[in-house]
Amino acid sequence: MPFNIPILLTWLRVALIPLVVGVYYLPAHWLPLADRNLAATLVFIVAAVTDWFDGYLARRWNQTSAFGAFLDPVADKLMVAGALLVLVQLGRVNAIIAFIIIGREITISALREWMAEIGARKSVAVNSLGKIKTAAQMVAIPMLLFHDALFGFLDMHLAGEILLWIAGVLTVWSMFYYLRRAWPLIKEKSGPQ
Repeated sequence: MPFNIPILLTWLRVALIPLVVGVYYLPAHWLPLADRNLAATLVFIVAAVTDWFDGYLARRWNQTSAFGAFLDPVADKLMVAGALLVLVQLGRVNAIIAFIIIGREITISALREWMAEIGARKSVAVNSLGKIKTAAQMVAIPMLLFHDALFGFLDMHLAGEILLWIAGVLTVWSMFYYLRRAWPLIKEKSGPQ
């Protein structure tokens, strides 16, 4: 396993996931809900920034690796799934939208693994639609974690909810896009042997 700054940042993102979740399990007398919301929001934002930064540094310093390419999307998916589960438990996100987003991530990860196994990973490589979907999620989730008005008048929860539903639509759209691209190979490889 290679060790460099980009991979260290990815591991840091993995380590921050339990903090986003765990802050809501602290006793109420230790930290009021508004402070928990702020702490979880800030930790999630730091984790999201490391997501962008580790990829940027890996490319800039030519430190990309197969392990980093594996760990980075795993960290992203764990981060989003953990935050969504907390938000569902807090009643801030509809379980259906969380299921759609998490289900899509599992489906596309499995599809990518299978496509890589048959030597066709490039046909389901990340495209701009997937990147827009990820950006919408990464902006919506901290808004929903914050769950309060910003500057006294910007309703972060409402904005986050709208953005998460947009991310949900993009999630389904991108899943069908990837499945459609892979379908010819799925048909070919799943036929009689």
